[in-house]
Formats: sequence, structure tokens, C-alpha cells
Amino acid sequence: MTPTVLPEAARRSGAGFDLKLYGPFLALAALILLGALVNPAFLSPTNIGNVLTRTAFIGIIAVGATFVITAGGIDLSVGSLAAFASGVMIVVMNALVAGMGPGVPVILVGVLVALGLGLAAGLVNGLLVTKGRMEAFIVTLGTMGIFRSLVTYMADGGTLSLNSAVRNVYRPVYYGGVFGVSFPILMFAVVAVAGAVILYRTRFGRYCAAIGSNEDVARYSAIDTDRVKLAAFVLQGLCVALAVVIYVPRLGSASATTGLLWELEAIAAVIIGGTMLKGGYGRIWGTVVGAVMLTLIDNILNLTGAISVYLNGTIQGVIIIVAVLLQRSAGSRR
Repeated sequence: MTPTVLPEAARRSGAGFDLKLYGPFLALAALILLGALVNPAFLSPTNIGNVLTRTAFIGIIAVGATFVITAGGIDLSVGSLAAFASGVMIVVMNALVAGMGPGVPVILVGVLVALGLGLAAGLVNGLLVTKGRMEAFIVTLGTMGIFRSLVTYMADGGTLSLNSAVRNVYRPVYYGGVFGVSFPILMFAVVAVAGAVILYRTRFGRYCAAIGSNEDVARYSAIDTDRVKLAAFVLQGLCVALAVVIYVPRLGSASATTGLLWELEAIAAVIIGGTMLKGGYGRIWGTVVGAVMLTLIDNILNLTGAISVYLNGTIQGVIIIVAVLLQRSAGSRR
């Protein structure tokens, strides 16, 4: 019989309103109400569709970040990895046009390259953390600089642009959809559902929570902690690659500023959604809500003009600090 370690959060029970569980959904409802009050166009199908489509990039990455943070780690390299993978993907597809033509096969090769890079980067981060016995913060801070530097070098300080013929074929991946639902939204939904199943219904998800709650206890309970943490980082890399696949056809370019601060937004989405920053407790659906909330804040700022959109990073930073303070406060009362 395989031993199971239940995280502290999973053992808690109590009557009354669970702010951690329902708080993000109430905050989302409040934001929607605020948006509807400040601008009647806020609830239009076009605006809602645009918000959800823009949410898809950060949302997909945040799903992967949920596993890493639940297991007690953190990945600061996701934005830089997205930029690097986008740049390599564009360079490869441009190089193949002469021999293969600007068709679907070229795009499929580019997608495979992006997925391979994402998996490889996640593997490197995971191995350095588990086998190198280094702090995840230090490892991913280092790879964040490496990836950002590499894409800047590839672009020679400028911008890498996708061949226009290839982009015309690739554009429907971002701008197209099924029954009025864009492909990025559909991919986000699939990733979220898959993430929820893995976190809530599989041994791997339970082990992530157990390791984040108390890694020593998890190890003594016969859990291969290194393997689980490594898999979490690989999963994060895969999620970044999937985000890149739907991001590249949007602008058809990559530069040193691509994916800038995506790590901040992904972490913010995870923490807003109720996942404990110290690990041990993760919530996929809370992460989804957190990602939507961040995009809604940006959208409301655009619609009202009351606060400069350039202050969006400030607002996200404040949200992270407040969310962590609330988590600490809730934990101290137990």
C-alpha cells in the first residue's frame, strides 16, 4: 500500500465561510460588477472574448506555476523562456520556408521546437534544483537572465519577425476559433481541466501538496521528492511552450521585451487564486480566476482611463503583497 501524506491545508476542517476557497470568486464578481458600472461596453461579447483570449497566455503558464508553487518551489524564468522559445521558433520557421514553403508543415516543426525547448528548460531548472541542491529562486533567477540574454543576442538587440507568408497561415491559431470561441480560450480551458484532474485526482498532485507542506515528512513516507519536483518544473516548461504556440501568431515577432513580467503575472494569478506561496496547498480553479482577474483589471483601466495603464505592474505588485499578507494572517490565527 502506497503511503499518503495529507498536506496541512487538506486536513483542516471547520464550519463557516471559507474565504480562501470562495474569496477569489467573490473578488471576480466584484470586478465584473465594477466593470459593468464604469462602461456599458464591458459586458459585450466582444470585450469579454478579448479579455479571455488575452488571459490565455498567462493563464496557461499560471496553471504550470500552480504545481511548482504547491510543491514548495518557484519559477522566475517563465517570461524569459517564453521570449527565447518564441525567438527560436520564429528563426526555425523562417529558415525552413525556402525548402518547405510557407505551409502547415513548417508551422508544425516550429511548434515541436517550442515544445521541445519548453520541456528541456523545465528539465534543466528541475535538475539544478533537485540534483544540484540549489534554491529554486536562485536557479530560475539565473535562467531568467540567460534566456532573456539569448533572445536579445539572437535579435541583435532588435526584433525577430516571422515570415509574412508563414504568419498568414499561422494567424488563425490566435484569431480563429470554433462556434465563436477563440482557439486560445479553448486551449486555456483544456489546460485548466487537465491541470485540475492532475492536481486533484492523481497521486502526483497529492505528492506535490505533500512535499510543499513538509518535504522531510514526504520523503520519509517513501515519496520520491526529487522526481516529483522535477516533474513539476517540466510541466511548467510545457505550459510555457503551449502559451508560446498561441502567442507567436498574435504578433508574429519576438524581442527582448517579449514576455516581460509574465513571471510576475503568473505568480500573482496563482497567489490570488488561493495557492499558498510557501507550498502545501494548490488550487487550479483559483488560479484560473486569478488570471482572469488580472486581465480584467487591465481592461477596466483601459475602459475608464482613470488610472494610467502603465501602473498595471504596480497594481499587480500590490495585489501579490496583499494576498501573501492575507495568507500569513489567516495562518497565524489557526
